[in-house]
Amino acid sequence: MTKTASRILAGLIVSSAMASPAMAQSSGDIIPDSYICVFNAKAVNKGAVVSEAKRAANAAGRQVGHVYTSTIRGFSTHMNAKAVAQMQARNPSIKYCEADRVIALGPVRIAKGKPGGGSSAPAQTTPWGIDRVNGGAAGSYATAWVIDSGIDGSHPDLNVDANRSASFLPRDSSWDDQNGHGTHVAGTIAALDNAIGVIGVAPGAPVVAVRVLDRRGSGSYSGVIAGVDYVGANGKAGDVANMSLGGPTDTALNEAVIAAASKGVRFTLAAGNESDNAANHSPASANGANVYTVSAFAQGDTWASFSNYGNPPIDYAEPGVSITSTYKDEGYATLSGTSMAAPHLAGILLLGSVRSGGTVSGDPAGPADTIGIH
Repeated sequence: MTKTASRILAGLIVSSAMASPAMAQSSGDIIPDSYICVFNAKAVNKGAVVSEAKRAANAAGRQVGHVYTSTIRGFSTHMNAKAVAQMQARNPSIKYCEADRVIALGPVRIAKGKPGGGSSAPAQTTPWGIDRVNGGAAGSYATAWVIDSGIDGSHPDLNVDANRSASFLPRDSSWDDQNGHGTHVAGTIAALDNAIGVIGVAPGAPVVAVRVLDRRGSGSYSGVIAGVDYVGANGKAGDVANMSLGGPTDTALNEAVIAAASKGVRFTLAAGNESDNAANHSPASANGANVYTVSAFAQGDTWASFSNYGNPPIDYAEPGVSITSTYKDEGYATLSGTSMAAPHLAGILLLGSVRSGGTVSGDPAGPADTIGIH
């Protein structure tokens, strides 16, 4: 691959010139001896999940990792396949166990604006995508939960709710963004109208960091489900939750998203960038009330060739090419991908109802995708 070539990664398009050395694992790779187990909801009530998870894992000589109580009812654990099979055979309350997998963005930066560290922030501009969806109106907004790599808590262009922000990474309790991706997503949703940097679709809306990806943009399905479960427990009807991440289809992850959304939190999901049917990816393939999967287009309402497609599960197309937004270290960056499209819809949902702003032709698997605007 030449320096001018580009790679398509889980949530965005990345110049290979910015790529770091190959990671040991890629998105979708099975994590050895790591499993997600889900109880039959009729057999284990919500209040008993923690004790039942400990009992099941301890009987196999292992410990519980994450426990899920507010969406699916289940837990993660580290044990080999034989031990998992034995645990299931002894415990009829367990509906199924599945292998945990890596979920990874890869490198995220293609262009960076003002770096952190003292130089003054640029004067405010309105990114083309914000104009296209009729965003930027003043208002009092519900919360945006950003299930991602964290958010830069000191960024002057964001209203970060530190009290509710949390990390679901092992051995790292900080929710602060060390990657940049989550901060970029948060800015598209809600960057402040404050004369610097950029403006978001729903400017000033409180953004909560739900950190499930590390500084490399890597995490696990079990950790992502823990983040979704956290939103299911703490989100309110009318809030939005954005998931600009993805990998192969996964039953537990999709079920968790659908369950959290059934409580009234609207979930916006990146379709993915594999030029593939979104039905082959999670959480993009999740379908249910308050769940929206988003494809990407470029200026001129041109289909983004990298975008996943298929209607269903895709509900709307949003701007996703050359999107400028906030970035880590109090900076700004221009990124491309369905990761950038989904937060446009999240902001629109905070503004109110979504209406049609036309269509984007080019979806290889179905009718033209509807452009969602305010």
